[in-house]
Amino acid sequence: MPVEPVLTPRARPAGLVPPTAPPIQATSQQSAELRAFLAQVQSSQLTSGLLRQDGGGPDTPFTADMLARNFEQIVFFNEYAGPGVRPGSASALRRWAAPVRLGVVFGPSVPPSQRARDTNDVIAYARRLAQATGHPISVADTPNFLVFFVSEDDRAETLNANAPALPGVTRSNLAPVRDLPRDAYCAVAAYASGTNQSTYTAAVAVIRSENPDLLRLSCIHEELAQGLGLANDSPDARPSIFNDDDEFALLTDHDEHLLGMLYDPRLSPGIGRAEAKPIVRTLAQEATAGPS
Repeated sequence: MPVEPVLTPRARPAGLVPPTAPPIQATSQQSAELRAFLAQVQSSQLTSGLLRQDGGGPDTPFTADMLARNFEQIVFFNEYAGPGVRPGSASALRRWAAPVRLGVVFGPSVPPSQRARDTNDVIAYARRLAQATGHPISVADTPNFLVFFVSEDDRAETLNANAPALPGVTRSNLAPVRDLPRDAYCAVAAYASGTNQSTYTAAVAVIRSENPDLLRLSCIHEELAQGLGLANDSPDARPSIFNDDDEFALLTDHDEHLLGMLYDPRLSPGIGRAEAKPIVRTLAQEATAGPS
């Protein structure tokens, strides 16, 4: 049976309340209200010094011990519930074996200028992810990882029409990313339809097109990386996008180390935390190129 081992909705920061859904009205009005709210989210976060794009610096040092700890928390625990999965429960390592082929799908409401920007951002980020992991990742015509940019107006219809073409994806198990709560502005679900339930065979990322430019780019960075197997968040991870505090908008050097460790051949899909622990320790020391 296919599974949904990753579900990572990006939600609103504390203190901001999403617009209340109006009584039965045209969804275009809902989308306009959501766009205004998300612009407020981005403005508030930037004013608070969040959504940093510098990747960290002298104020965010990390050691091999810290990197190994963060890897274990992000890779070997579940953030969200799924079929037979409790939030916070332990998990085996999950990642892709086949090349990751990204496909970009837009809802009809997304304007051409936004489509061009988002497509270019996904292409550039795919190159960075491939370099960080050493795993084949590219935008391709025969995708197994679909990235949707959709509005409140067209999200359900666009996902229902396209996502079930992926192996193991059905309208039923697509629901967590298709039926987004109003306070989530992007999400990803990864699926394993083969005999090894720790090896991903498909993924679906959903990014609200109502997001302003930096929030959309932030969603691209987090959801695509989490769809590769960095499935959890940790409040201790810094500098990192895998932390619910939203301090960083874009993938950091720390996060590139996590991706490189995840796809190192000394680890394999299905390995547990205890067995992996000494390997993770070695990889973290190599990544930081010095003692802890």
